[in-house]
Amino acid sequence: MNISSPVEVLLTHSYHLYYDRKQAERQQPYPPLGTIYAAALVREAGFSVAIFDTMIDDPDEGFERALAQYKPRVVVVCEDSFNFLSKMCLLRMREVSFKMREQAAKIGIPILVHGSDSSDQVETYLNNGFQAVLLGECEQSLVELLNALLRNGQSANWKIPGLAYLAAPDGKLTFTAARPRSTDLDQYPFPARDMVAIDRYSAIWRTHHGRSSTNLVASRGCPFHCNWCAKPIYGNKFLLRSAESVAQEMQLLKHQYGVEHLWFADDIFALNRRWVIEFADAVERRDAAIPFKIQSRADLMTSETVAALKRAGCEEIWMGAESGSQAILNAMDKGLTVASIEGARQRLGAAGIRAAFFLQFGYPGETLTEIEETIALVRRCRPDDIGVSVSYPLPGTVFHQRVQEQLGEKRNWIDSQDLSVMFSAAYTDEFYRSLRNALHYEVKQYWLSTSLEEHHKLIDLWNEVYRLEKRCKVARPTQLPVLQASTNHALAMCGAEVCG
Repeated sequence: MNISSPVEVLLTHSYHLYYDRKQAERQQPYPPLGTIYAAALVREAGFSVAIFDTMIDDPDEGFERALAQYKPRVVVVCEDSFNFLSKMCLLRMREVSFKMREQAAKIGIPILVHGSDSSDQVETYLNNGFQAVLLGECEQSLVELLNALLRNGQSANWKIPGLAYLAAPDGKLTFTAARPRSTDLDQYPFPARDMVAIDRYSAIWRTHHGRSSTNLVASRGCPFHCNWCAKPIYGNKFLLRSAESVAQEMQLLKHQYGVEHLWFADDIFALNRRWVIEFADAVERRDAAIPFKIQSRADLMTSETVAALKRAGCEEIWMGAESGSQAILNAMDKGLTVASIEGARQRLGAAGIRAAFFLQFGYPGETLTEIEETIALVRRCRPDDIGVSVSYPLPGTVFHQRVQEQLGEKRNWIDSQDLSVMFSAAYTDEFYRSLRNALHYEVKQYWLSTSLEEHHKLIDLWNEVYRLEKRCKVARPTQLPVLQASTNHALAMCGAEVCG
């Protein structure tokens, strides 16, 4: 298809790298995987389709040009629900979506939307003028809805599962039946990477990091029940692609696209130990190994799994450590012990795999004592990297239910740098930001030759943390019952049939 040819469907998303201070500094953009998966399915169904990729193209100017260039009959804002940034429901992304809707409406083009934020804020999006919100897994619902709109001329009152809309003529909020989850991920074509500018992504990565990187997924969903984790799209049901299919995609990325690094964007990788071994075997057979990073859990990092991941090319694992306090882990329903975090870090280090921790401060019940337990965990384990956040109440979570009465007008972060506490934590934002800065700086020093000046800077950063600790206390922080001693770990794990 000529690039200027009109299309039936224009797919886009609302995350723009340069609207997010933190991610713009990192310069690690990834293609919108969820969007290009949807594009592949829509194209396979026989529709002509194009993508406006907001990640690296400025939506303020570029989206109107894309509308004029492609002259679509329908626009779909289809967020990348595999990307944690989309799951954060950032206000800046909502603003971009609403502006796109306005631009499409000016020339009479209907617009549909799918993503975590629209799933949480259905009425907000519909009242803003979106014709329908797609709920849950969107691919099949989207294909059926496009058939209704573009092939059958049905512009309202659909019976297609997985939709929310304002019914005609009375504007009544209507939810159709829930869309059943997929049972076979291998049925999907590979993402339509030919429809985004992979070469531009590679150029950014090579300029800033010396190698190109792209993303893929091996699974959908997560069976664990951490009570602050929102899963509006894929939920708790865990489903894997075949190991052979994933290895085949890696082979394609390595030999056809020249990709030099991969990010597996799965919510949880290495859940099934037998699958991990099959995966490593398939990667070796296909000469498909590319250095990659994953997100997983400390208690999944057995010696057998770590060895298989190493064979497949894994070089970095981000684990949701969250806290060095067992009481806080229990309160989060994490189903994890501090000892398992320390053991995983040791095994990964011995295998030559970088171990990185996600840490979360501010959870209700956390005091200076629990914060210092987390600092001590970091100092004992010396992770290769850390990501620091504060507890963020998202709709649909147990945590949100517990603190929703405290939430004010601001209920979402503006961008990923925000780090605002939106409920009554033990301290104000200023303290947590200072804590983040000190801990980040300390971890960086673990792997550098530290000068006397840098050592003094670290001391100053920690002095500032403890100065603010006295000044930034909240008079009446949220308190939750904190579970003691037993984590009841076996119940938190998924069934033996899944975990294998």
